[in-house]
Amino acid sequence: MKAIYYDIYKDLRDKIIADEYPYQSYIPSENSLMEQYQCTHNTIRKALGVLTNHGFVQPLRGKGVMVIWRHGRRKRFVLGDIETFREATKKNGLSSKTFVRTFEYVEADKMLSDLTGFEVGEKLLHVDRVRQIDGVNMILDKSYFLASCVEGLTPQIAEESIFTYLEEVRGMRITTSNRLVTMKYATAEDREVLDLLDFDMLAVVENSTFNEDGVLFEVTWSRHRPDRFSFMTTAVRGY
Repeated sequence: MKAIYYDIYKDLRDKIIADEYPYQSYIPSENSLMEQYQCTHNTIRKALGVLTNHGFVQPLRGKGVMVIWRHGRRKRFVLGDIETFREATKKNGLSSKTFVRTFEYVEADKMLSDLTGFEVGEKLLHVDRVRQIDGVNMILDKSYFLASCVEGLTPQIAEESIFTYLEEVRGMRITTSNRLVTMKYATAEDREVLDLLDFDMLAVVENSTFNEDGVLFEVTWSRHRPDRFSFMTTAVRGY
């Protein structure tokens, strides 16, 4: 099970996004939240800490915790969160579909090991998925999973949600994802499967994801058409 503070964080985050707590309003006091969620003061503080670090709220001394997140013109995928594609599109009010393009088992050679960080000789599952948003092919996800961590995975499950399967069926706790955002020229494959219009560059997010045992189980390159998405993260100056 996920830590309860993370569930509280997600609930508060979703309420902020839904404007139940609008921009520049104050969320309920810590004591009220403790009563609402039936948890300890420390748990609430941890949840509020994640909200703060992700740029949703700002604690103001003597006043409370103010909402500083507001809807922008572009849909936002928050880099600080680990969430499924379906969760992200639903949160942003978008309709989505996923189509599996490649589903094959491979053995990591030296080149693939250097690219992904998996050990040479490890059995991997290579999955490529096309992400359709509001009827437009917008994202190409190219993924490698450690095969021993995704036993039972099928193309049909991959078109629904791999992370949901890992968490709810296999009982995995997904804890950390290291991310690198770059701009890359579109490849012939990108042009074949995505609706790129006249764009020749893509925003590429590389994800290396670990479970609670510190095992690297997934490396994914998400190749995005650049015009409809912005990736938001928050920097906090420490004193």
